[in-house]
Amino acid sequence: MTAPVAMVAIVGGGPAGMALALALHRHGVACEILDARPRGVAIADKRILALAHGARQILEGLGVWRTIPHTPITTIHVSHQGGLGRTKITAEDEGVPALGYVLAAGDLAAGLDAALAKTDIAFHDNTRIDAQPDVPLTVWAEGAVDNDAAVTHDYGQHAVICTATADEPHGGRAWERFTPEGPIAALPCGKAYAVVLTCAAGDADDIAALDGAAFLALLQRRFGGRVRFTAAGERAVFPLGLRYRKSAVAARQVWIGNAAQTLHPVAGQGFNLALRDIFELARTLTDAADPGAPAVLARYDQVRRLDRRGAIGFTDTLVRLFSNDNPLLRHARGAGLLALDLLPPVRHFIARRMMFGARGW
Repeated sequence: MTAPVAMVAIVGGGPAGMALALALHRHGVACEILDARPRGVAIADKRILALAHGARQILEGLGVWRTIPHTPITTIHVSHQGGLGRTKITAEDEGVPALGYVLAAGDLAAGLDAALAKTDIAFHDNTRIDAQPDVPLTVWAEGAVDNDAAVTHDYGQHAVICTATADEPHGGRAWERFTPEGPIAALPCGKAYAVVLTCAAGDADDIAALDGAAFLALLQRRFGGRVRFTAAGERAVFPLGLRYRKSAVAARQVWIGNAAQTLHPVAGQGFNLALRDIFELARTLTDAADPGAPAVLARYDQVRRLDRRGAIGFTDTLVRLFSNDNPLLRHARGAGLLALDLLPPVRHFIARRMMFGARGW
């Protein structure tokens, strides 16, 4: 099968790049993937993703959702350590089958790669790109935000990530617990929980190296008594910070995924935002005679601006507001969580923002 002449070169063959290629293919836009790594390396990615209901809809549209193992999140319980106030968001209240889904990044990559294999999209692996390809549009879908274009903030935090079992079934409930040391999330993942424990950057390696009993004791102290953890698996450490491009477009270029923005994992917005960018970019390029034309890219940038700024600002505000032990802010946080619990319209607004981005408004 001979691939059509590419109008769009996608640099990066990870989940973001593969999802964009499938989306463009479905919209009739010829594209190719160029990746410096061997094809399939992303399938070994052990990281855990939390995808919102809106992300599921996008992946269903790409024809890959049913092939990806996933665990539904039917309830999200949010609380903070050291004060009163909590809120609970449920799929039933929001009228959706699940608020989100927990899955392995490697399983997502495998599903996308299998779908790509059924198309005529060219995938050039082991191909390093040092300059912009000679095509109408180049989409950078891999790597970190370019230092020359980045707005950055170092939260001074790392994430210690592992799976943990508990003494009772999770029942599809996800927990987000804010503490002075940083947020901690426990997400339903198969029969266990995927745990993301945020800590000071200087403490991360020591925490990850604790023996099983000591780590469980720390995890339980940070999390509280709502769940009783019984065992924890192998731990990995990732640095956390905020990096983003003010504009995700330039002359015949677009940046998506981590190449456009890297967010703190609180509220799980990173790859959800990437999928919304991908959905809109494919739609914008449909029937465009020149996909890299300034007017086309300006239209995409304008449509995506509100959602990008909203997701970046929402995540950044949560980290700054909740990751400290200021007594005034502690009371304000409790009052805010209590207000969310007592005011269904506000809670509904937040839930839809997390599920669908700006289009949920």
